[in-house]
Amino acid sequence: MPTKTDPFSVLVDIESKSRALAEGLPAQEDVIELWNGIGFSLAGHKFVAAMGEVVEILPVPRFTQIPGVKGWMEGIANVRGRLLPVMDLSEFFGLDHKTRSTRDRRVLVIEKDDIFSGLIVDGVLGMQYFPIDSFQTGKSDVPDKIQDFVSGYYARSQDRWNVFNTDNLIDNPNFLNVAQ
Repeated sequence: MPTKTDPFSVLVDIESKSRALAEGLPAQEDVIELWNGIGFSLAGHKFVAAMGEVVEILPVPRFTQIPGVKGWMEGIANVRGRLLPVMDLSEFFGLDHKTRSTRDRRVLVIEKDDIFSGLIVDGVLGMQYFPIDSFQTGKSDVPDKIQDFVSGYYARSQDRWNVFNTDNLIDNPNFLNVAQ
């Protein structure tokens, strides 16, 4: 039996063998769009701030106290040549700290327009990802003092991650008025 040796016949033969031995494509899966943010704890509650709202996370820096300011205004820190007002978020809301160690506390640096501030939180819980369609609006389980700064929540397992809106905090006149 004569074999075909012309190039086209060889290519047709390779193609048929390749198709016969090829595995099928993986099943098409629906892509779930995720919302992401920085998780943090405050007074025993879990919060998440949108990625675009937090520009940096720092250990609590050394700061200089300022006389004549409210108790939640800790002071001013020099962070790479920029003066960073450092504020205790738990004290701003009049809440108790749930962390025993100051070692776990962190500063979330926020910046909007000409406002550059550091918010001390009880701990940072890393990047958090949630399916966008799992966002819930309505009353959250946080104290009433914080309700105006929470735009909703994501539920995961037994945890409720409250979405903290730093823009609402910056726009709040009480936050901007640090003088006693």
